[in-house]
Amino acid sequence: QLDAYFGHRLTKFSIPIQLIGTTFQTEVWQQLLPLPFGSTTTYGSIARGMGRPRAVRAVAAAIGANPLCVVVPCHRVIGSNGSLTGYRGGLRVKEQLWALESGQF
Repeated sequence: QLDAYFGHRLTKFSIPIQLIGTTFQTEVWQQLLPLPFGSTTTYGSIARGMGRPRAVRAVAAAIGANPLCVVVPCHRVIGSNGSLTGYRGGLRVKEQLWALESGQF
């Protein structure tokens, strides 16, 4: 499925995954799974969606610990000002994933 994703033939993964982390981390990662291909959300939106609006930094830390960076699409999370912020694989990789998903790659 990764080959199909990077080959522009897949927009949603269906492989079985097991998310291993703290309870909070797995809650955050579960929030990322339904994010549609090519869409964005913010760290604050995720925190609010979890009923923890003040946990923005904790959400960001959990996203930074995501072990399945492409399959669990943390690259779709941006800063509240619309900027691409932090990515476990580096901002250049996040930019490339965005280019792929926006058809600019």
